[in-house]
Amino acid sequence: MALTAVSGDGREWRLTRRIGSGSEGVVYGVDDPRPLVAKLVPAPPDPAAYRRRIARLVRQRREPRTVRLLSGTPQRVAWPMAGIRAGGPGPDGVDGYLMTDMRHAHQPLTHLLTPAARRAFLPGATWATALTAAASLARLLADLHSEGYVVGDLKPDNLWVDGHGGVGIADVDSWQFRDGGEMFPGRMGTPGYTAPERIGAPAGTAPDDASDDFVLAVLVHQLLMHGLHPFAGHPGDGGAYLSYDDNVLHGRCRLLDRTAVVLPRSAPPADLLPRRLLALFRAAFGGHRPTAADWAGALTEECAPGRLRTCRADPRHVHTVERPWCPWCDLAERGREARPAAPDRPPDAATDTAARTAATPHDRKENTAWRS
Repeated sequence: MALTAVSGDGREWRLTRRIGSGSEGVVYGVDDPRPLVAKLVPAPPDPAAYRRRIARLVRQRREPRTVRLLSGTPQRVAWPMAGIRAGGPGPDGVDGYLMTDMRHAHQPLTHLLTPAARRAFLPGATWATALTAAASLARLLADLHSEGYVVGDLKPDNLWVDGHGGVGIADVDSWQFRDGGEMFPGRMGTPGYTAPERIGAPAGTAPDDASDDFVLAVLVHQLLMHGLHPFAGHPGDGGAYLSYDDNVLHGRCRLLDRTAVVLPRSAPPADLLPRRLLALFRAAFGGHRPTAADWAGALTEECAPGRLRTCRADPRHVHTVERPWCPWCDLAERGREARPAAPDRPPDAATDTAARTAATPHDRKENTAWRS
């Protein structure tokens, strides 16, 4: 049965089918000629505070800093357009907001990380597309930080990408921001996408730009390394794999110490990365984090003409000019023989393809090479 939601000015909106859900909310289609969706949050910790948060974000939509973020086509941010309430004004009602439907111009970022989804939904994508997406994500985060916003729960599930590598973001209601004299703290975090200082921290510990910057480095690594999480792998000392977060806390990262973790031969080699980016990753995971602006500048330079090479054997394989031979052909020859580590989440929710995707013999070569 369709739901009816009412905005603060009394306008009614007919919500259609359920599109998806996350840790807090449920997203529905909206019966409207514009590309809109509605997010409903059934049980926020403090309903009154959540309504106030949404009202402030809606108001900020008209502020110069937000107008700058929302300029351009396609829109990069699914900003709250209006607060709504479904199910009536009583205790059974559910609060939420309307926002742009990112599916209108984008696809889930996970489609760029997963080989099967990439072939199905982004058949023209190459490593150059991933590099462009990484640069676009870094620019977006740098722009958000410059305007005083902290994402706090940066992860593949709230990111979107178009066929050209342009990146957008949703779930603005969980961000940390200031409105006048009031601070609205970040409220969420996701295993595998949390800076070390926030792992195990007391509830309510606020994120900051630096914690976003750590997760940005994780996501850039996944984009450029065929979905491989930088802290994937079984401990090199023979201990049991527990989680990405456990590896983060113990500094188990191949880029910091190649003996720290055990990965299968099918994992992309670290030397497929340009030296400039490799240095940024080591700084990010070693305690001296580059900012989002630092990443944006370096990644943009790596996208420049002359910095990429097309494989002679397969024109669909693209790699850095610093690599003398094609890493994707190497991986295709090796096949996919094992998973680097058990995923932190169920397979249908995880995004680390190397940790969760088991290729069939038919798919082994395709799953280890960028294909268009």
